[in-house]
Amino acid sequence: MSATLRGRVLRVLPLLTLGAAPAAFAQSSAAPARGEVTDGATRAALPGAVVRWLGTDQATTTDERGLFVLPYSTKATDGRLVINALGYRADTVQAGPYVRIALKNSAELQEVVITDRAPSYSSLTPTHTQVISSRDLTKSACCNLAESFETNASVEVTTTDAASGAKQIQLLGLDGSYSLLTVDNLPALRGLSSPYRLNYLAGPWIESIDIIKGMGSVVNGYESISGQVNVRLKEPEKTDRLLFNAYANDFGKFDLNLNTSARINSKWSTALLLHTDHLGTRVDRNKDGFLDLPLATQYNVLNKWKYKSGKAVVSEWGVGALRETRQGGQVGFREDDTSNPYYGITQQTTRYTAYGKTSYTWPTKPYQSLGLLVSGTSHDFQSSYGASTYGVSFDYTHDPDHAGHFRPQRQYNGLQRTGLATLLFQSAIGNTAHVYRLGASYLYDDYQEHLRTGFRAGETAEQERLRSLRARTERVPGAFAEYTYQNSKNLTVVAGARADYHNLYGWFLTPRLNVKVDATQSTVLRLAAGRGYRVANPIAENTGMLVSSRPFSVATDLQPEKAWNVGGSFSQYFTVAGRQATFVADYYHTIFQNQVVADPYTVPSLLLIRNLEPGGRSYSRSFQAEVQVEPLKGLQAKAAYKWLDVKTSYGGDLLPKPLTPQHRLFANLSYASAFDKWRADLTAQWYGRRPYAPGLMHQHDAGASDKVLYSPRYATLNAQLTRAFKRFDVYAGVENLTDYRQRNPIDAADQPFGPTFDAAMNWGPIYGRLTYVGLRFRLE
Repeated sequence: MSATLRGRVLRVLPLLTLGAAPAAFAQSSAAPARGEVTDGATRAALPGAVVRWLGTDQATTTDERGLFVLPYSTKATDGRLVINALGYRADTVQAGPYVRIALKNSAELQEVVITDRAPSYSSLTPTHTQVISSRDLTKSACCNLAESFETNASVEVTTTDAASGAKQIQLLGLDGSYSLLTVDNLPALRGLSSPYRLNYLAGPWIESIDIIKGMGSVVNGYESISGQVNVRLKEPEKTDRLLFNAYANDFGKFDLNLNTSARINSKWSTALLLHTDHLGTRVDRNKDGFLDLPLATQYNVLNKWKYKSGKAVVSEWGVGALRETRQGGQVGFREDDTSNPYYGITQQTTRYTAYGKTSYTWPTKPYQSLGLLVSGTSHDFQSSYGASTYGVSFDYTHDPDHAGHFRPQRQYNGLQRTGLATLLFQSAIGNTAHVYRLGASYLYDDYQEHLRTGFRAGETAEQERLRSLRARTERVPGAFAEYTYQNSKNLTVVAGARADYHNLYGWFLTPRLNVKVDATQSTVLRLAAGRGYRVANPIAENTGMLVSSRPFSVATDLQPEKAWNVGGSFSQYFTVAGRQATFVADYYHTIFQNQVVADPYTVPSLLLIRNLEPGGRSYSRSFQAEVQVEPLKGLQAKAAYKWLDVKTSYGGDLLPKPLTPQHRLFANLSYASAFDKWRADLTAQWYGRRPYAPGLMHQHDAGASDKVLYSPRYATLNAQLTRAFKRFDVYAGVENLTDYRQRNPIDAADQPFGPTFDAAMNWGPIYGRLTYVGLRFRLE
């Protein structure tokens, strides 16, 4: 299959990179040249390739995906492009509205070294997109998705409580549940998986991560409110034949990853991704009697297959399975000992996934394609909070009297079965300056949840089971349309709308708009606006509050969340000492028309979960400015400042959202020696004061009359050193170098069954300094 045809077929698969549709008309004399550069043998993208007009000095370089845009030059009399990349033979091609160039390896060079790196903020996409490349992912331990954002300023990873180890991302100051998480542009890890989903994708599986702020495409559904995080996994036909990664830290935790791939023939390729991690050491560094991190074991596997017909069909399938167990709580707790008096947390997750993506491109119309995307998930989560229980099924019906057994304080169990299908058609109106996409989708979600807090007087086991049950089945057919206009100079407009009919809540109407203007060759302006909907899972999204004595009070009339998001960004590309640099500033404002609010303020002894109160307000305002420079060869530096104003009405008062800092500073230095033999990375982060609700202990303090308390300001410092050899890398690092810790992260840790126990108001590091070592071995 030729590189040109392959590229055309793949155009249907990326669902949000809309500004690079294939062209079908003659090049305007003043139009910029656009296209992509790949390796002629592996078909992998070539970042850093130099593209210039023949006979001129006007040039550009390809980005992380091998894409480029080269403004027209009046000196380019014959309209040809010259493409150079170190280690490849130069090529000269005729310019067009979209060209694809596959460079051949140079016989004279035995080693390929790319000296120019693409900026992480894409200048091509109509959405405000930041790319975390595979190289960026090696700057930290990156054992899983949660650690993939440690050298990134846009996304913050927070710990939900001080005992369970659950982590969530924040984008634009909003919890991760408001950002759409996709894997290879398919919605994934949503619903009941949200508390621990960042642990379910291993770092060595990831090729790159796209962070999209604001409203994106309507193709992936109506759930995105603050943005989208798209994780691109290793591709079967492009990844290493073998990659082995081993990691160990001073807690006694180890991670092992093995990626293998095979090109079976010219049409078929496959990849097998394996991961396991284990922490079996009980560590309590702050001496509060609770484990600083839960004991945990995970087994995770994903198998991907890809088929290319050689003509017009590309198809990809994958299946995955995950099994994870966790045990936290007091150091003396043992899950299998029903007579011990200690507080414990047990969790067990079993997850199965499958997906398929198939596209057909008309051979005579490379801009016209038809795609079918399907996925299915089964997610089973069981947990208990409190004392030991009988067995692991957490089903009381076999033993309604619980004779001789300690009764857990709480049990939260959930089963989610999801199916999603999308049919997508793409074509052009007249020419590819006007591209449209039409589609239909169907979402099926079946939720079965139990939150058991104990029997009531005179209640039978069956009555208790029915009272604790929260069940719903969602069936949502939908249709969407999206139009993209791209002129020959500097304007891209993407306007889309979708209509979905929810069997429980009626119609969801979702309009979205993205506008990109290339004000100059090096200045890009973007505007984004749109609406998003989401059906909340109030227990799963507040599992951190289960690690406290707060009872949950959940309203029975919860409605879908609905919000508008409006914002934009300014990107300036320039040079410092002859090397590329980037300055980016963005501002986004999210306004909720309805929100499911978890209120710890109004009644500190309860967690009230209600709709946004009548006349109440809930909003998020986010501003970020970031600069990236390379002051010296091999030395990269970036610094960012983020300001957040996130507030919600709680009991008639407009108060800050708990645990969200208003100010954050970020800095990263990265140095690579010649041929990348040595790499050093240093990341510093400073957090302003975080608001939080008074804990259950504070409500009994005579002086604790304020509704809002604030944490101290603090900073963290991470560092890593890597030594590269021919086929393997050895790395060592330290997190939280200054050993900063939150004092007393758990209220009433010595009385976990008492009325003032609270591990949910966790605002800072718990276990202090962590050191680690690792090894990466690969066969290309």
